[in-house]
Amino acid sequence: MELSEYVQSGLQTLADSGCFSPSAYTVLLQTAFQSLLNAQADQVALDHPVLKHIDPTVLKHCHAAAATCILEAGKHKADKSTISTYLEDCKFDRERIEQFCTEYQKNKDTLEIILGSIGRCPLHITDVSWRLEYQIKTNQLHKTYRPAYLVTLNVENSDSRSHPDVSFSCTMEQLQDFVGKLKDAAKSLERASQM
Repeated sequence: MELSEYVQSGLQTLADSGCFSPSAYTVLLQTAFQSLLNAQADQVALDHPVLKHIDPTVLKHCHAAAATCILEAGKHKADKSTISTYLEDCKFDRERIEQFCTEYQKNKDTLEIILGSIGRCPLHITDVSWRLEYQIKTNQLHKTYRPAYLVTLNVENSDSRSHPDVSFSCTMEQLQDFVGKLKDAAKSLERASQM
């Protein structure tokens, strides 16, 4: 596992018992796992009373570092010895390493299922449909009288899982900008393929 210096510094701060007491470490670790595994998890968990004495910037940095480490371990299907070695390099003591590994093993299967559902290939646009709508009033009953384009991108994935179409609304200027960027991308791709 290779993680950025930013993530490593967050893990080193998390390993520091002067900054994170054992109970604060436990809460932050469980929060990091829950934020990855539970779509309904929110930032309220970082407001836990045990974490109140920790600077919010440090708390968020360490939370992001722990979540990144968990994701990388899941992505590489890391075993306990790989995780232990990496956390030792980040100055974790034996007890914290054991706790991290136990929590990881407990949630490993769910994490791998979630990571597997994301897929490895980007979506492929198969068709585009659009229509022009003319907005007369807003929700607040203000008169606007402006045109807008409703664009729908029909997409598929090579792993044959179904994906909902991507739809958005834009003004004529935004649509012209979008089309210009698509043309630039097509030209760049054409130049790259000729090399």
